[in-house]
Amino acid sequence: MAKKTVASLQKGGGKQHTKVIKMVRSEKTGAYAFREEIVHNDNIDAYFSK
Repeated sequence: MAKKTVASLQKGGGKQHTKVIKMVRSEKTGAYAFREEIVHNDNIDAYFSK
């Protein structure tokens, strides 16, 4: 899956996007999980403030 993501970002506007990893705690079990997304550089602060 990562290869597809990297390959699609190299076609043009890839430098305008960033892969972000956010640690999220489950309300049911209390365990931590990591959520990965590709976000436009202008929206990084908004993504982490959610």
